[in-house]
Amino acid sequence: MRNDQYSPTKFNFLPPVCKNLLIINILMFLATTVLRSRGIDLAGILGLHFFMAEDHHVWQYITYAFMHANFNHLFFNMFAIWMFGYTLENIWGAKKFIFFCFTAALGAAFVQQITYYFMYGDLVTAMSNGIQIVNTGYEKIPIKEFLNQINTVGASGIVFGLLLAFGMMFPNAYIYLYFLFPIKTKWFVIGYIILELFNGVFGTSAGIAHFAHLGGALAGFILIMYWKRDKHRF
Repeated sequence: MRNDQYSPTKFNFLPPVCKNLLIINILMFLATTVLRSRGIDLAGILGLHFFMAEDHHVWQYITYAFMHANFNHLFFNMFAIWMFGYTLENIWGAKKFIFFCFTAALGAAFVQQITYYFMYGDLVTAMSNGIQIVNTGYEKIPIKEFLNQINTVGASGIVFGLLLAFGMMFPNAYIYLYFLFPIKTKWFVIGYIILELFNGVFGTSAGIAHFAHLGGALAGFILIMYWKRDKHRF
């Protein structure tokens, strides 16, 4: 990534919030792996469940962002948080940066819950009408059990919030796509948002919470526009 607009004299390439986000996520991934071998599903406890499911809890709106499905999921999210986050944290400072990250995570979670409702709300209605079994296409299982299996994990909402923020602040900076092809941040962000919207609407890339990604970007956009109303806050 080449930055043509920002070159501070004192620049920390691993500022404290970014560093701690990386450490916490790595530790949580290791804990998930170890506890899984002992029969404890940490992702099931801390991941974000549908708000109408029995396994839904309020803490999941934050904790889901520290859980990851596999090593690749963890690696790419952590790389992206560092890639876009260290510049923003140097500019904003730790308090504003961490507030932004949690806002993006919450925005992603709430949009994902809306998505869950449109996808699975009919099952709750069916259950209230006495229907207890759902046919998934592979097996017939109780609706309650099926709803509890719906789970979202990952820091991708934070990543998309940071990506959107970086694109707004440095639209003409260059990102090297696949480390080879330079592309201006503004075009990368616009293209990625369109791709996520397409994938979410048409259901491609199953198992990926595309609307949660968009929710993180939307929350980040709203917060930045709010900050911009008062230049002293931004």
